[in-house]
This record gives sequence, C-alpha cells and structure tokens, in this order.
Amino acid sequence: MKTELNQLVVGIKGAGEMASAVAWRLYMANIKNIFMLEMPHPLAVRRAVSFCEAVHKSTAIVEGIEAGRADDADGIQAAWNKKAIAVLVDPHWKALKTMRPQVVIDAILAKTNMGTETSEAPLVIGLGPGFTAPSDVHMVIETNRGHHLGRIITDGSAEHNTGIPGNIGGHTEQRVLRAPAAGTFNTRHSITDMVKSGDVIGTVEGEKVLAGIDGVLRGLIRSGSRVSKGLKIGDIDPRKDKSYCYTISDKARAIGGSLLEAILRVYNI
Repeated sequence: MKTELNQLVVGIKGAGEMASAVAWRLYMANIKNIFMLEMPHPLAVRRAVSFCEAVHKSTAIVEGIEAGRADDADGIQAAWNKKAIAVLVDPHWKALKTMRPQVVIDAILAKTNMGTETSEAPLVIGLGPGFTAPSDVHMVIETNRGHHLGRIITDGSAEHNTGIPGNIGGHTEQRVLRAPAAGTFNTRHSITDMVKSGDVIGTVEGEKVLAGIDGVLRGLIRSGSRVSKGLKIGDIDPRKDKSYCYTISDKARAIGGSLLEAILRVYNI
C-alpha cells in the first residue's frame, strides 16, 4: 500500500516491556501516531521501560520518548499534539473502532489469542505464540530467544512457549521472582536495588519472595498489586549494571525492529 509513514495510525494492545519497545522503535522511525491499550492495573515487571506506567503516573518516558495517559479519542489527539504516545485504559479495545488504525499489534504476550482478528485493521500483527498467520493475524513475530528471534512469519505460528526464561549471565529461572501464592504483593524494594541470594524481596499473603541469585533488581511489579500464584513479579540481573534497568533489552529491541520491517513490507513510502 502506498502511504506516508508519518500518517499511519498504529494501535498496540498492551503497554508492557515488549509493546513499549515496539512503540519506541516505530516512533523513532517517524511513525508517531501511536495509541496503546492497557488494563486498569498493569503488571509489567520492567516498569522503567514500560509505557504502561502512564496509567499510574499520567506520563512515562522510555529512552527519551514520552507517553501520556488519554481517556478518549480527544485525549489521544492531545497526546499526539504534544509529540507523545497515547496510553488508554481500554481492556476491551474499544478505541480500535473509534480510531480505525491502519496497523494493529497484539503485544499482550498472553501466549494465547485473546480475540485479535484480521478484521481489526488492514495489517494485524501478533507477537509470540497463540497466533496463526494468515488466519487470525496477517503476520506473527517470533519472540523466543534463539536463532529465530524476530523472524516474521506470514504462514504459520511462532514457537511454543517453553516456560523457561532467557539465559542472562548463566542464569535462567533462578533470576526470576514469582509469586509464592495468590494475593497482594508487598515490598519495600525498588528497581535498581542491589540484592543477594536469599534476601527477602517482598511478601504475598505473608509468604516470602526470596532472591535466587545476587544482582540488581532490573524489574519489579508495583507494591500493592494483586497477583496469581506463580506470576512473574520480578527480575534480577546478575550483571549488576543499573543502567540496564532503564534501557530496552536486546530481545525487545530485536522484536521492535522486526515490527518496523513488517510494516514497511506493506506500507511503502
């Protein structure tokens, strides 16, 4: 399709780490009319690089790009007028019908399709497992670390969820903090805190959340969040570089680049 990139309207389901990396990459490529749809209480672990923080704080900045909370179509336009990405609390994606974007990206990473369809936009893209192209989305982006990370799939599905976190500094599952029970997560720790193996990072209904390795808290959900048992609630980086807490990861950056390519395959300037 022949169109100007700076005229494209892009709707992104989710505003967590991966969704935000996608939005950041598109914005930096001059695709700036972006709105993101979130839940009322986002549970992003890497909050310092997630635009969903705008739900709580009205604004959020990821690597120099700002997002602002919007409540409706007028609010979306107001955010764009301020050169910001718009973030709406819209768990049922009602804004898609109002805004009629040329591109819809499902970046919820639910590992299953929560209702995304090709009818939502001329180009619909799904991140990770749960989608099949071209039946329910036009393209799928591989999100599993490894040889095929970022591959654009036009016929088929992404690799199945392994349930094993990516290897960082020789650690996989040990670096991830998970809720030991269902309930409310409470903590006095903050992202960028240095922790040691065995430290109490927080509690859920009185059960302790313990650090499995030494490192820096690269990600941690908000204290007071309601969680389900086994939910990922934190991330310890054994490399101990606090700057990584505020920058997009290699994986997320690769996926963002693939999304940009996918759009360019369809919309040619």
